[in-house]
Amino acid sequence: MNRLSDLDPIPPEERTWGGIDYWAYWCSDMLAPPLASTVSSVMALGFTARETIPIVFFGFAICSVAITLTGKMGATYNVSFPVIVRSVFGMYGSIPAICIRAFVAAMWAAILTVQASNYLQRCIEAIWPSFITFPNHLPESAGIDSAGLLCFFLYWFLQTGLAIMPISKLRVLFWVKAIIVPPTFLALFIWAVVVTKGGGPLIKGKVELTSTYMNTIYSALSGLNAVMGLFSSLAVNMPDFGRFSKDKMAGNQQFLALPIIGTLGALTPIFVTDAHSYLWGDFEWYMPSVIAKFDSRAAKFFVSASFLLATIANQIAADTYPFANDFSGMLPEYLNIFRANIIISIFCVISIPWQIIKNASGLLAFLSGYSCLMGPLAGTMICDYYLVKKSKLDVDQLYTDHGIYWYNRGWNWRAHVSFVVGFAPLLPGFAKSIKPTLDIGSAWKIYTFAWIFGFFLSLATHFVISTWISVPTDALIERAVYPPQKGEIDVPVLEGEDASTKESYMAREKDLAELA
Repeated sequence: MNRLSDLDPIPPEERTWGGIDYWAYWCSDMLAPPLASTVSSVMALGFTARETIPIVFFGFAICSVAITLTGKMGATYNVSFPVIVRSVFGMYGSIPAICIRAFVAAMWAAILTVQASNYLQRCIEAIWPSFITFPNHLPESAGIDSAGLLCFFLYWFLQTGLAIMPISKLRVLFWVKAIIVPPTFLALFIWAVVVTKGGGPLIKGKVELTSTYMNTIYSALSGLNAVMGLFSSLAVNMPDFGRFSKDKMAGNQQFLALPIIGTLGALTPIFVTDAHSYLWGDFEWYMPSVIAKFDSRAAKFFVSASFLLATIANQIAADTYPFANDFSGMLPEYLNIFRANIIISIFCVISIPWQIIKNASGLLAFLSGYSCLMGPLAGTMICDYYLVKKSKLDVDQLYTDHGIYWYNRGWNWRAHVSFVVGFAPLLPGFAKSIKPTLDIGSAWKIYTFAWIFGFFLSLATHFVISTWISVPTDALIERAVYPPQKGEIDVPVLEGEDASTKESYMAREKDLAELA
């Protein structure tokens, strides 16, 4: 298997993330506009704020378990998702799994580029109010006006410059966001509480159910699924960030960080939307539209700048960087992370994302519902790593053709069958999410908790196949082989050995020769 340095295990000197860095990361990733969209989708099902908050908490709590488990894979072997997934699906069989994640990341990156440019536009309007009346030379069919297009390209240059930086150096960006954005969220929350005198209709009232085929139980499950879906992709590719951990325990902080930050962060969009209804008479979840109505130019600028920072950090962490990892993992002989970031930046323009937002409601429904793909994928990965292989991998073999992870011509059919079994029952509901008029009978009930259903069904299926029906004996090893640790010579390390001495190195070479 051809390899480039971007896919190699992270060297010890670059493993700099500690527990506190994960709290900063989740402040960066969580406190962003997609959280408001998720909360709105839950409340649109008919729940008050008091009913929504527990759903948000439990949704993030469940998701945090999967994220912590997959992140620990990367922290243990210091490799990214495209590499670790080879041990699950096979050297070639991993490509479809990588494609699923890469496609969704690319589409969301393009869409977030448009949304972030709207915050940049609000910043410019706050500094130069005349920009509000910037002349438009584009037809209505373009789906964007001249001012919006200008801001789109200004933001595009900004995010491209940051995206091509090494992720290990972007820790500073996540820390800056963790310092600036939470106070902004808190200030907006306090403002909303004050202007509504403790809460308006959204806080104290009841919203009618928008879905005619759901009762309260299935609405709650659907809301729970929407919350888990927000970071369902990270439940798969968290090794991309976990590999930078100082030790394999550092990422355990995510188990607490995710539900705590997410639940507290959800209060702000709820109360701000409530304040918008109280002041202007309608519910508005899209923050650029809310900010546009602020009278204070200073407030408009600082809030917009803060949300701009939140969006760009979220876009890099959840979309552009995972795409670059995934794409370079599929074509390592041609691409590295830098080149893949250039590709996704170009895609953000040529995909004409403002038209996607305007017209492609079906595609947006697909992107919102892709958690039904991520659930089975995460379940298969976690089962294979923890239950089948007992967390024991050979890091060298992850880069070796015809090695222990070759399975059957590069494909591990067990993992693919497990994924299909977990996804197939969700397919009717998935189709209905794209085409709401489709009649699927009662099959929609399963889709309301798609991520949980797919996760556990794939996990159980893979466990049964791989431990009882067809055990992948060649891929099961007694002693794990790790990448070099700090202060050790540059050779893989067998579990329980110290490679910093010549004696242990020679013993390891002898063991490997005997295995060969």
